[in-house]
Amino acid sequence: MRLTTPRPLIHRLRGARAAALLVLLAVAAFPLVVQSPYWIDVANFYGIYALLALSLNLVVGEAGLFDLGHAAFYAVGAYVTAILNTLLHWPTLWLFPVSFVAAAAAGVILTRPILHLRGDYLAMVTIGFGEIVRIALTNNLFGLTGGPNGIFGIARPALGPWAIRQPAHYFYYIWSFVAAAACITVRLQQSRIGRAWNYIREDEVAAQAMGIDVVRMKLLAFALGAGLAGVAGNLYAARMTVIAPERFNFWESVVIFSMVVLGGPGSVPGVLLGAFALWVLPELFREFAQARMLVFGAAMVAMMVFRPEGLWPGTVWLRATRSHQGEGGAGSAPEAGATGIPGSGAELAASPAARGGRR
Repeated sequence: MRLTTPRPLIHRLRGARAAALLVLLAVAAFPLVVQSPYWIDVANFYGIYALLALSLNLVVGEAGLFDLGHAAFYAVGAYVTAILNTLLHWPTLWLFPVSFVAAAAAGVILTRPILHLRGDYLAMVTIGFGEIVRIALTNNLFGLTGGPNGIFGIARPALGPWAIRQPAHYFYYIWSFVAAAACITVRLQQSRIGRAWNYIREDEVAAQAMGIDVVRMKLLAFALGAGLAGVAGNLYAARMTVIAPERFNFWESVVIFSMVVLGGPGSVPGVLLGAFALWVLPELFREFAQARMLVFGAAMVAMMVFRPEGLWPGTVWLRATRSHQGEGGAGSAPEAGATGIPGSGAELAASPAARGGRR
């Protein structure tokens, strides 16, 4: 029998970087090849939703915290941008750090009292937060949010005399943020913070016993996730120049959550694939719009039955699932952790190299 040796890690990393470079080149060439304002605009909104899904992935996929009110932080970023731009005439281009900080602060303030909750209970409370924010915006909070009509006349991003107006300009503007968010997520996954989030996701009690500050790590996940959602809100406000509360409803949170679950929690390419499936594919099959929700529901059911780990799951997630299936025998359901996610913290602690990260 011929024995084969696994590829060295450095070769695999080189292959991943080469693949990432090819994807970046393909994305950069998209507006030059397509040249259709409609499809470039579809790609722009796909970028905004990809950024939202990447932000929620830090909370759901990495830390295992169920957040079904993520649209609230999206709204905070958009409204902070709109209010400061229309009232104080601050440039929208320079407001994305403010949107990040405002949404991250909202994430810390809103989630700090509920960090002891888990699973379905945490999900229900976040749904309540999302609805409170939407209703407050609809009721013209402090006379600043414009009520149901929202805020009009938001300026487009501009750098000196050069203003971003064309869909192709927005494409490069939005996708530069998506690329930055993807790089930050990968670096976090390979860091001690990412491993700490994974330990908490698999077994919170074991993580605390190992010396991890669970409360601090959960707050960090919510703050970073909310902050990135605030940046997505800034991009949306700058692209549309008008925002209204109805855009940030519960359904929006469900769609973002579905992108993470469908693509593969904890996986950057999986999350991007999930956003593609839920935003671009409906546009490609717009002629069958009447049956779109039927197909969407059937696809979600099929995913839960045949591929519950998502289209492109993360390495640790997939390894833990297969390990438990092997222990329980073929066809057996994996053991659920404290957050309802398969795997165990001890197993992950025993194999930190599996994350490809640093000690």
